[in-house]
Amino acid sequence: MNLPDRLPAGRLLVIIVTILLAMTAVAIASTVVALNSLADARARSIDQVAPAESRAKDLTRALLDQETGLRGYALAGEQGFLTPYVDGQTAEKQAEDDVRAAVGDVNGRVSRIAMLAQQWRDDYADTAVARIRVLGPGLEPAGNTDRGKVLFDRIRSETDALQADIAELGRVARNELNSAATLVLWLVIGMGVLLVAVIAGLSLLLHRLLIEPLSSLAEQVREVASGEFDRDIDAHGPRETVMLGEDVDAMRRRIVQELETLAEAKAELQRSNSELEQFAYVASHDLQEPLRKVASFCQLLQRRYGGKLDERADQYIEFAVDGAKRMQGLINDLLAFSRVGRITREMTVVDLNEIVRQVVESYSERIEETGARIEVADLPAVRGETSLLSAVFQNLISNALKFKGADAPVIAVGVEPDGELWKFSVRDNGIGIEPEYADRIFVIFQRLHPKDAYPGTGIGLAMCRKIVEFHGGTIWLRTDVDSGTSFEFTLPVVPELVADVEEVHV
Repeated sequence: MNLPDRLPAGRLLVIIVTILLAMTAVAIASTVVALNSLADARARSIDQVAPAESRAKDLTRALLDQETGLRGYALAGEQGFLTPYVDGQTAEKQAEDDVRAAVGDVNGRVSRIAMLAQQWRDDYADTAVARIRVLGPGLEPAGNTDRGKVLFDRIRSETDALQADIAELGRVARNELNSAATLVLWLVIGMGVLLVAVIAGLSLLLHRLLIEPLSSLAEQVREVASGEFDRDIDAHGPRETVMLGEDVDAMRRRIVQELETLAEAKAELQRSNSELEQFAYVASHDLQEPLRKVASFCQLLQRRYGGKLDERADQYIEFAVDGAKRMQGLINDLLAFSRVGRITREMTVVDLNEIVRQVVESYSERIEETGARIEVADLPAVRGETSLLSAVFQNLISNALKFKGADAPVIAVGVEPDGELWKFSVRDNGIGIEPEYADRIFVIFQRLHPKDAYPGTGIGLAMCRKIVEFHGGTIWLRTDVDSGTSFEFTLPVVPELVADVEEVHV
């Protein structure tokens, strides 16, 4: 099947998908409308009718409280019995307003109840209260009592009718809610059926038009990925799949070319490494031999003719000896720096407690001379090269001893977990480093002080950074300390050691 033969199938897929999407959109729109109707019916039933029913009962209760309070006051004549009568009027007004806010005037009944209640108070209740205040408790004249009863019976009738009307509103609202819920249910069922039909139809079409060609293409790509880079990729199916196959085949050809280039580069790199190792050998032997000879003869001159020549000659000889020694130190440090990550030994689990103990012991004379105090936390074991990790602590601790302040040095070596890393810190109370030099100090041969003020070649911190990064970590200078110097660096956690510790704790 060539490409033009495949075009109608793609167009048919687009048409069918468009129709299905249109049907789905109509179903969704109908469902949204039904859900809105359901929400409206629910809101009317729960947020309007139900509160109105409750407040209508409160209205009846407030009117009865007024009638009961008036009767008690008529019998006892005590002012306290009028409290339900007075409070009932306030409650009545609030209940009337709440019913109107919820469901309106309900066939004008709320207004008629308010009018009848006011008429009952004007024509009977207030007159009775005034008479009792003047004449004292006692029965009302029969005519007044009958009129008051008639007026209040009208109120009872209207409140009963109001509750009946609100109950009818509730019944209607519940019917609307049930109808809306039923409609939504049927629409959801219909959408479910439509969704199943859409998924089934699309699955068949996609399998025929897309899945089969893509599966064939994927099988060929897997064969290439397994190492058969010389295998051509032949894709069939929709135009897009064919174009994808062509792109993948083009990528395969580029990979083949890059592999050939990489093989050539690897050979060139091996040759370059061989030349670099030869240079290291020459630098460590052939270049240092003349330096040793110069230093040796200059020292002989210094011993034999020291004090016999003039002061300037002694100074020149001292300069020559010092320069030769410093050149030897620079060459040795540069060679050590170049070997990091290039000449590697097997990575083993290293006990940092033992490493720091050995470093501290090697500086015992300097520590005793300066009165330094070194505080070392319980350090974990990490995976790495013992000599390299020892060099990191050696450089940081020696710097803390070298760049001390007026007080005796206090050096703290700490550690804390940081996700999948250990974060180590080496802090001291020395002269400190200005924040603007935080990056410069890790550059090779960068010094912040004259060589005659503090000895060294300026390669120690650069060596630390290269070693830490070789072990998968990062080192930096903290710039937020008030005094002294604080270096921090990270090293990866050894997962199996952490698992063993957790198992022991459990």
